[in-house]
Amino acid sequence: MSDYKAPLRDIQFVLNEVFEVSKLWAAMPALAERVDEDTANAVLEEAGKLAAGLIAPLNRSGDEQGCSWRDGIVTTPDGFPAAYRAFAEGGWGGVGGDPAYGGMGMPKVIGAQVEEMVNGANLSFGLYPMLTAGACLALNAHASEELKAAYLPNMYAGVWSGSMCLTEPHAGTDLGIIRTKAEPQVDGSYKVSGTKIFITGGEQDLSENIIHLVLAKLPDAPAGPKGISLFLVPKFMVNADGSLGARNLAACGSIEHKMGIKGSSTCVMNFDEAVGYLVGEPNKGLAAMFTMMNYERLGVGIQGLATGERSYQNAVEYARDRLQSRSPTGAQNKDKVADPIIVHPDVRRMLLTMKASNEGGRAFSTYVAMQLDTAKFSEDATTRKRAEDLVALLTPVAKAFLTDLGLETTIHGQQIFGGHGYIREWGQEQLVRDVRITQIYEGTNGIQALDLVGRKIVGSGGAFYNLFADEIRHFTATADLPEFTRPLNAALLNLDELTAWVLDRCKNNPNEIGAASVEYLHAFGYLAYAYMWALMAKAAFGKEAQDDFYASKLGTARFYFARLLPRIHSLSASVMAGSESLYLLDADQF
Repeated sequence: MSDYKAPLRDIQFVLNEVFEVSKLWAAMPALAERVDEDTANAVLEEAGKLAAGLIAPLNRSGDEQGCSWRDGIVTTPDGFPAAYRAFAEGGWGGVGGDPAYGGMGMPKVIGAQVEEMVNGANLSFGLYPMLTAGACLALNAHASEELKAAYLPNMYAGVWSGSMCLTEPHAGTDLGIIRTKAEPQVDGSYKVSGTKIFITGGEQDLSENIIHLVLAKLPDAPAGPKGISLFLVPKFMVNADGSLGARNLAACGSIEHKMGIKGSSTCVMNFDEAVGYLVGEPNKGLAAMFTMMNYERLGVGIQGLATGERSYQNAVEYARDRLQSRSPTGAQNKDKVADPIIVHPDVRRMLLTMKASNEGGRAFSTYVAMQLDTAKFSEDATTRKRAEDLVALLTPVAKAFLTDLGLETTIHGQQIFGGHGYIREWGQEQLVRDVRITQIYEGTNGIQALDLVGRKIVGSGGAFYNLFADEIRHFTATADLPEFTRPLNAALLNLDELTAWVLDRCKNNPNEIGAASVEYLHAFGYLAYAYMWALMAKAAFGKEAQDDFYASKLGTARFYFARLLPRIHSLSASVMAGSESLYLLDADQF
């Protein structure tokens, strides 16, 4: 496996040349005083050094060793604790944290790039701080001042970590049927009892304390999702002076033996009348959790992107070095026995598909992060509302499309290696195994597609869709770049028609939402990437003669429009085939 290289040049291109994010920050007083282009570049350069120099070398060894469990104690792979301490000491756990409690206060658009580099270096390692950041978001938005002051500073500092305890063995995504209970106590605390599964970082040897956020039901809670509350349950109790006290009754019953991300401890957590504290209002736990869901789901999408980037870096280096057969147009290296495989059309097809997917995904995830920042920091109510609606629309696309393409990309990378891609020592098979989970957790991609079509398209009567479509229409009408704006506009018209079809058909047949959802999300994703590539082409146009970087951008944009965007036509045909064929078989005929 090649050494991981943080894609700083590409990140800076997207931030500074495509989106000019410093202008966005300057328009928001809360961000203007914290960050500018120079500060952002310095933060990203340091993050790149940490990811490449300290975290990436643990990727393969962490996979081979994995985590171990014995008598409730989890041991992470060799090197993880020391790397985590260095990560924490550098303040990286608080990049996006509230400065009032010791966080760095960087916008999400910067945090997203840090996440990409850390996860590209080592996805298993990156999961630990990601879950802590999500827990911090929920606490900062909903916990009492007393809880925030007691817990957030150490969590931002990485001294304590966080976990999110949602699902249970019988529940899966249907959180309305969870059984974990919380009994109120006279001192205002609660005794939490129940079992949670698939808990990332529920137990580990990296941090001094683990702060579990647990979904549970009060004794008088209404049935279903409206009866769920959120509780903070520490691994160790925290004394009045901030020191750690006795061990709480929260224990790891086992860890999962997984296909990938083996350096990440995925735990079964048992709460046996563990002491907990209510976060937010009773029976409003799902609302509190969804505060961080948009950030977490974008973060999972970025994991798909990051793993695809790592696979691409490996594959392109291998394709330049591996000698096999001759170019179709004749020998390129006449003094050698064969040409490097990068001369072959099929290898170039796979490399360009990887490159176009990764760079389009980086631009799209950055765009969504910008909307999160605008929704949080803008002082204009109308601007905030528009950004909130765009976040609602685009988050399921970011989570599902980036991770679906992440799997496609890592498989292309494995394929380029041929037989070497299937064996462990080259690293490509690990990336395929690791990225696979990103399509499953934080809501499977099928659930994301249902959310997009059912809640965001049909639920808004197409209003959310029109916000994004109108922005693209304005771009195609004003940008003097017909090579890209004409096919972009044609793709938009296709999605307009598809959206209208879905809105109409769903009025009379509830099965149409589920039948259309996955293919519709992919058609939406390819259009969104086309918009991103048109924006990148605009930023690069006219500079290609002086710098190969810009020439590469334009060449990849042309490949995307020529070879990948046309996928929308088969996807649209699948959607408009309707739901009828899905119900031609009875259950016992499968």
